[in-house]
Amino acid sequence: MTLSQAWLSRIAVAAVVLAAGYLAWQWLTPPSLPAGFASGNGRIEAVDIDISAKLPGRVKDILVNEGDFVTAGQVVANIDTRVLQAQLRETRAALDQARIGIVTARSHVEQRRAEKRAALALVAQRQTEVEAARKRVARSEELAPRGNTPLQVLDDDRARYEGAKAAASAAEAQLAASEAAIGTAESQVIGAQAAHEAALATIERIQADIDDSALKAPRDGRIQYRVALPGEVLGAGG
Repeated sequence: MTLSQAWLSRIAVAAVVLAAGYLAWQWLTPPSLPAGFASGNGRIEAVDIDISAKLPGRVKDILVNEGDFVTAGQVVANIDTRVLQAQLRETRAALDQARIGIVTARSHVEQRRAEKRAALALVAQRQTEVEAARKRVARSEELAPRGNTPLQVLDDDRARYEGAKAAASAAEAQLAASEAAIGTAESQVIGAQAAHEAALATIERIQADIDDSALKAPRDGRIQYRVALPGEVLGAGG
């Protein structure tokens, strides 16, 4: 073998080695990503979140399947709310009744105050009558001993005086009763207002329970498992 032939053999071997190295590099190099994608090294950790019912109830429907991707706030299932809806209607009726009770109680207060004003006027009238009867008795007592007024007139004036005082006492008692009735009517207003506030609070609570019966995804993620089926009855936290 001549010198030129030896160099040609070496060049051919080198070319084969380079070609083999290039093919190995191409084979070992991962394929490039399309435009707009980036690559890197790292570790992905997932967090499992159970979507549970707050209250016990029957599953009405399930709106997602295993493997579906959901976003935060998306409704994934519904609990039957027919009982809650009935309770809500009942409480709204109680609220309307409480409103009527407030109006009625306030009208009673106004009525009792009018009765008090009438009782005050009656007391004033009876006190005037008492004063007039007292003056008549005083005149009769002055004139009777001198024979200017019959004793029968004196007795009649005294009787009228006592009767006027009794009527005044009755009027004062009626005034006290009207004042007590005002207090009772005002307490009825307070009771009706308390019933109104209680009905409002109950409506808010029931509405919150109805809202919580729509089970929502707390964050973006993928559904891994469907544990329950429509029609099943779940306990609280199920």
